[in-house]
Amino acid sequence: MITAPTAVKKNESKTVQVSESQGMDFDRIGIAGASKGLAKVLDTARKVSRSDSSVLITGESGTGKELIARAIHKNSPRHDGPMVVINCGAIPSELLESELFGHEKGAFTGAHRSRIGRFEIADQGTIFLDEIGDMSPDLQVKLLRAIQERQFERVGGTVTIEVDIRVISATNKDLPAAIENKSFREDLYYRLNVIPIHILPLRERKEDILSLAEHFQNNLAKRVKGYQQKIFSQVTQQALLRYDWPGNIRELENLVERISVLVEEQTIELHDLPEYIANNSSQKISPSVASVLNNGIGFNEAVDHYQRSLMLHALNETGWVKARAADLLKMNRTTLVEKIKKMNIAPENETPFF
Repeated sequence: MITAPTAVKKNESKTVQVSESQGMDFDRIGIAGASKGLAKVLDTARKVSRSDSSVLITGESGTGKELIARAIHKNSPRHDGPMVVINCGAIPSELLESELFGHEKGAFTGAHRSRIGRFEIADQGTIFLDEIGDMSPDLQVKLLRAIQERQFERVGGTVTIEVDIRVISATNKDLPAAIENKSFREDLYYRLNVIPIHILPLRERKEDILSLAEHFQNNLAKRVKGYQQKIFSQVTQQALLRYDWPGNIRELENLVERISVLVEEQTIELHDLPEYIANNSSQKISPSVASVLNNGIGFNEAVDHYQRSLMLHALNETGWVKARAADLLKMNRTTLVEKIKKMNIAPENETPFF
């Protein structure tokens, strides 16, 4: 006989009210940068931190989604409660339910004792569900119920446990597209996406790059006894600004720590950077619009320079095999050959510098 679940309330809700002194203050907890894109994100985080609304943070990997989640928790009425983080993409789906909701002894093979889950641990605080887009559809149903009703049962249990939590989730996936292909539940999406926050990739807020590099150096100085901060030369700074940072802030942080440790001189020069960043700067695949205007270069000349740069890059990438270069450029081989002759492009030529 299966007994009906009985409700047990873990703790009475004791949400703390925001005091007047907190007002408009917002602790960025070490989030560096001053771009308009970041300012917009922080302003939304400041507003939403006062509420208990669910937040969905989107953006590419390495953009700092967890940092924003921590800032929201830190500035919320729940700041004295726990901030519990779980990466839904890093745990096998068959184990994730137990991680979230806990399990009773004997619930499955290897369950030698009862264990509380992350939802219980987060009671009176915030739970951050990172990479929520990787969760299996079956578990999404149980998560939806837990978020809606703030209650759940442990795996293998019959007792309903109630919790008082705030839910923040994050993903680098396109959830509307996942809804279209039936891999993500639409009702769960709308439950999570009450307050959306989108973080731009670093390549779209390059004003933050040098501020972040300085911030990471400051962190190194605090962690490493006797460490003296280094200076990035002007050319090196320009190289950092030109690079697109596909790994975003995480890639920049790793680079700053690596070269700060390996470079013994006080000034970090262009040759100290990895080749793919230094070469990205020296090849000038795309001209700087500002430099074109400031140097009085006309439109047609700028277009010619840009075409030359594109063709040279494709030719160098393919070892000057014209058929492969034309394929890379998505153009006809005879057209490429004609342009090479017309523009007098040769292997020894360098790409133009703007």
